[in-house]
Amino acid sequence: MASATEGAGLSVDEESPVSQKREERLRKFRELHFKRNEARKLNHQEVVEEDKRMKLPANWEAKKARLEWELQVDEKKKDCVARGEDYDRVKLLEISAEDAERWERKKKRRNPDPGFSGYAEAQLRQYQRLTRQIQPDMENYARQREECGEDFHPTSNSLIHGTHVPTKEGIDRMVEDVEKQIAKRSKYSRRRAYNDDADIDYINERNAKFNKKAERFYGKYTAEIKQNLERGTAV
Repeated sequence: MASATEGAGLSVDEESPVSQKREERLRKFRELHFKRNEARKLNHQEVVEEDKRMKLPANWEAKKARLEWELQVDEKKKDCVARGEDYDRVKLLEISAEDAERWERKKKRRNPDPGFSGYAEAQLRQYQRLTRQIQPDMENYARQREECGEDFHPTSNSLIHGTHVPTKEGIDRMVEDVEKQIAKRSKYSRRRAYNDDADIDYINERNAKFNKKAERFYGKYTAEIKQNLERGTAV
C-alpha cells in the first residue's frame, strides 16, 4: 500500500507541472482573446467616429469654434450686466498690448479697396492713391509762405490768380508721374493690334477666335484643301 501510494504521489507530482503549463497557456489565451476583442471594439469606434467626421461640413471645426466663442461672449455679457459693468470696457481691459499691436499691423496690411463699384468711386480711389504718393517739399512751402505773406491764406478779397509759377523740378516730376500712369494704363488692355495684311475669314471677334483655334489644331490637315479652294477661286 505504501508503495502504491508513493507511486500515486509520484504521478501527481509529475503531472502538476503539465497542468500548470496548460493553465498558464489558457490564461494567456484568454488575455489575448480579451485584448483582441478590446482592439476590435476600439477600432470599430474609431471607424464610426471617422465616418461621422467625414459626413460633417468642411468648415465644421471653424464653425464649432465660432459657436463656442459666441457662447463664451454671451456668458461674459450676462456677467457684466449682472455686475453693472460695461462689456466693451471690460473687453478692452483684457486685451494685452501685444495683441493690440498685432491687430493694428494686420489692419494696416488689409487691402481696403472693395473693387469697382462705379466710376466716381474709382476716380476717388485713384486720387487718394496719387495724393498718398506726393512727398511735400517743406522748404519750398516755407519759402512761398514768406513770399506771399497774408495772401498765402487767401480770402474772398485776395487776388492771387496767375501769380504762382511752378518750378522746373515740379514740372519734371509731374511729367514723370504722368508718363508712369500712361505706361501702367497701357498694360491693362490685352487687346492685340489689328493686322491689315491678315486674311479676313471671320464675321465677328468671337468667330475670329474660333477660327484661330481651329487653325492651330487642324491647319496642317486642311492646308492642301484651302490651297485648292483658293486656286479654284482664282481661276
